Amino acid sequence: MLSLEELLLGFSTLILISIFIARLSNNIGVPVLLLFLGIGMLAGSEGPGGFYFDNTSLAQSIGISSLIFILFSGGLSTHWNIVKPVLSPSITLATVGVLFTAGAVSLFAYYIFNIPLLISMLLGSIVASTDAAAVFSIIGARNIKIKGRITPLLELESGSNDPMAVFLTITLIQVITSTTEATAGVLLLKFFMEMGIGLFMGLVLGKGIVFIINRLSIQIEGLYQVFVFAAAFFVYSSTDMMHGSGFLAVYVAGIVVGNHNIVYKRNVFRFFDGMAWIAQIIMFITLGLLVFPSEIVADFKMELSISLFLILIARPLGVFISLMPFKFTFKEKLFVSWVGLRGAVPIILATFPLLAGITEAQWIFNVVFFIVLTSALLQGWTIPFVLKILGLKDTSIPFLTSPTEFIHLDEVDRVRINMIVPDNAAFHNKAVVSIKALQGCLIITVKRDDTFFVPSGGTVLQKGDTLQALVHKSKVVELESFFELEE
Repeated sequence: MLSLEELLLGFSTLILISIFIARLSNNIGVPVLLLFLGIGMLAGSEGPGGFYFDNTSLAQSIGISSLIFILFSGGLSTHWNIVKPVLSPSITLATVGVLFTAGAVSLFAYYIFNIPLLISMLLGSIVASTDAAAVFSIIGARNIKIKGRITPLLELESGSNDPMAVFLTITLIQVITSTTEATAGVLLLKFFMEMGIGLFMGLVLGKGIVFIINRLSIQIEGLYQVFVFAAAFFVYSSTDMMHGSGFLAVYVAGIVVGNHNIVYKRNVFRFFDGMAWIAQIIMFITLGLLVFPSEIVADFKMELSISLFLILIARPLGVFISLMPFKFTFKEKLFVSWVGLRGAVPIILATFPLLAGITEAQWIFNVVFFIVLTSALLQGWTIPFVLKILGLKDTSIPFLTSPTEFIHLDEVDRVRINMIVPDNAAFHNKAVVSIKALQGCLIITVKRDDTFFVPSGGTVLQKGDTLQALVHKSKVVELESFFELEE
């Protein structure tokens, strides 16, 4: 039995190693989820670490708790005005797309490998949804810029398609383990009830969080973050107890909170961003500990066949069918198909059959884990390359970020903007103090090449310089005639 000190030492060491590896993975393009899973497998019973872990129930609890953080954090960073135009295709992808993907994998496993139909359907349901943690981390951490509406579509889909996979998985487990049969009408009614309750609770409780936090009037700033922390768990648990989709409720509540002005908003965002990363690290390491690598490759050919079918046929089939009514180009649909990353959610869902005592549960878990590894390697690693090949990479100038911060509020008459000195600027090689257009502007920082510095009145501007400044809202239009402006 390990002592508390030994457990804390091992836990903290794995976290620190994961952070350093995360930086390395960002540089070489390896998806962080793959490395975190790898760390868990190396620390596990068949790795150098030799830590034996087979507590499926604990792993599932850790996974669900982690997903609450990840989904709420993803909701906080989702800008409603950006995702609203892609709401319909995202919902279609998250429901119809998941259904067709699950169905295609089920039929493939059933007809090609003679897997029992219900077991094939259960496997298809578990791997049908994309993973929010994987998509958020790869697009966000690697700063991937995509043309058009693809980014909000992918983020909203990955954040909202888990409930469909959870519903299908739990329903099929109940069908397999129950002696009574449920009609299609009853199952359909149950689905709409779960989604409806989840959506309603997410909207209502999200509004409630905003209302309460702006009226707490507590002098201790840290308690606001603690309040939102507890509120996220309250949203999930209360919705789940009402037989609604807790995952959907948490994500929707995050969107509601993130798109309202709340006190200490920036600090709350930072807190959940950090907690979401901790949750990812703990979740992937735990799931890595749970697996026995020797068992994963036991049916290598079958697992590889199912994985490639999912990536190359089932996911594209679900995407092209569900996006058929919407105006997306062939290349855009192809890229959305390729970014159908599988991550922690399928592995967590694969623990449900284990706990339910289904005979083929261990086989399902091994296949799902293999699919996740394959998806991370084949899809996650090649996203920038595929983006470039399809000509969908956004080459516009990225928004300048610097250590200085400013929160835009409707009641504040100043905004922070980025102003790029054009090549043909009349004030090229002139000092800031002599440029009339900049009078009344508070220049916070200047970016020249890869260097940031705080300017003075005597700073001479050069073409290509990016100025970050606080200006009065009424002056923005005037500045547009002198600079390449990015608000």
